[in-house]
Amino acid sequence: MRLRHYKRELMKATPSASLWIAILIAAAIGITTAASVQSTAKQSSSKASAAGDVKRGKYLVEEVAKCSECHTPRDAQGQLDRSRWLQGAPIWITPVHPRSSWAENAPALAGFPSFSDADAVNILEKGFGPRGETIRPPMHIYHLSHEDALAIVAYLRSVPSSSQ
Repeated sequence: MRLRHYKRELMKATPSASLWIAILIAAAIGITTAASVQSTAKQSSSKASAAGDVKRGKYLVEEVAKCSECHTPRDAQGQLDRSRWLQGAPIWITPVHPRSSWAENAPALAGFPSFSDADAVNILEKGFGPRGETIRPPMHIYHLSHEDALAIVAYLRSVPSSSQ
């Protein structure tokens, strides 16, 4: 008699239990779907952020710091050679008073072939080169924010180098 009572109670409970199981499964699927949507959104946001970094870096390089003035070769008329954008160039300006520390060439920045990201950030935030040396004039010593330094690195990595 107890067994019949238990079966009867179980049968009564089964629809309710089934309903709860269905709710739990639906919730699990919803959570998985939401997580997938969030992951996709984060990836899209990350790509948009990277594109934003490149855009901001381009603005800082080309409009604020004017890096192309020294790091892009010039043509016979003295104009920047857009076909060799940021490929490195001889320094065309000279100091009023000669200085032994004055750099003769500006290194290539396109694709950042000579620098690691950490080196580049150190140059842009602290003014020290890859081997700890102080940046040589006429290069300015910048003290950029970390976000601006990363944006510049993102842009320079996006510019085709002569070896690409």
